Amino acid sequence: MEASRTRAWVTLAALSIGAFLFVTVETLPIGLLAAMAGDLGVGESSIGLLVTAYGLVVVIATLPLVRLTATWPRRRLLVLLLAVFVVSTSLSALAVNYLSLLAARVVIALSQSVFWAVVTPAAAGLFPQRLRGRALSMVFAGASTAPLVGVPLGTWLGQQSSWRLPFLFLGLLGVLVLVVVLALLPETPRGASDADRGTAPDRGRYRTLVVASALAVAGAFAAFTYIDPFLTRVSGLDPAALGPILALRGIAGLLGVVVAGLVVGGWGWPSFLAATALQAVTLAVQFTFGASPLTAVITTAVAGFALSGTASILSTRVLEVAPGSTDMAAAGTSTAFNIGITAGALLGSGLLTAVGPEAPTLAGALLTTAAVLVVLAEPRLATTRRSRPLPEPAR
Repeated sequence: MEASRTRAWVTLAALSIGAFLFVTVETLPIGLLAAMAGDLGVGESSIGLLVTAYGLVVVIATLPLVRLTATWPRRRLLVLLLAVFVVSTSLSALAVNYLSLLAARVVIALSQSVFWAVVTPAAAGLFPQRLRGRALSMVFAGASTAPLVGVPLGTWLGQQSSWRLPFLFLGLLGVLVLVVVLALLPETPRGASDADRGTAPDRGRYRTLVVASALAVAGAFAAFTYIDPFLTRVSGLDPAALGPILALRGIAGLLGVVVAGLVVGGWGWPSFLAATALQAVTLAVQFTFGASPLTAVITTAVAGFALSGTASILSTRVLEVAPGSTDMAAAGTSTAFNIGITAGALLGSGLLTAVGPEAPTLAGALLTTAAVLVVLAEPRLATTRRSRPLPEPAR
């Protein structure tokens, strides 16, 4: 029993590192714009498009690819996805021109679009139901660590040597994750685990999760994408303070993931409501009182706490209310999440140009308030009545 438990936690750690790797590779070019542009002979805006195109591919490809691989054994699929990550990340490091780098990143994005749909039920299936909230919070802790640790370290390494080196390093780390998953993740037929289907399936509740997550994420990224001009032009903070403030937000985000993992098993629907409401209130306070530097710093950190907690809680809720396969349900919410990121950033960009630096924060507060209203309506939109209570919290 002890050996089996140790095997589960080691496998979970590998899946968490896998999440860390995908998020780091997705956003690493942001920290290496100048170095990559100079080496490849393109403008910095073209390097920025590598991140935009990556996200767009994930949005478009997730649902069809997850449907296509729905019957594949999950362990073999994860091994294949990690192998694609290793090869394509290594090819990114060896790219001879911009187009070859773009092609390699498109392939990584295709693998990531399926990874996020299958890693949730794969991680959950390692543990009994009462521990799944904590297990999923560990996966999202890996993803949340990427912008806090992975991107800054990759940026530093690229500045010290070549932008290609951090991509090679990430590829090597991917090999280690692949080996652990291949060796330790149990091979179970699709549908054999209770993590493959919702514990309390409800199409109405699932639809509200999709809509609410898209609205909440759009609100978060409308505000956060343009937090730089808000903090400097509205709050009057020195640009040199931005790095520490964003680091504080990242730490708060990790704390949000941990807290979410501890409470979601016992709270269920109220935990999602609390997380979205906290974000709405925080952004409203930031818009109203953000001229105060202290208020701006605190609300920036609390918003990070709320967003990371929301993402972790969402995954656990999907495992509960998924009306069919949890893979397809996770693919739906992953798509909604990425649509929210893109739509929020575009909306914030337009408002920043047309109105000013306060407008994206106000839009974020309004969008998240709309998400709260959707979450409040979830019980009324349920298409089935519960035949059993929510799982008890872990003791």
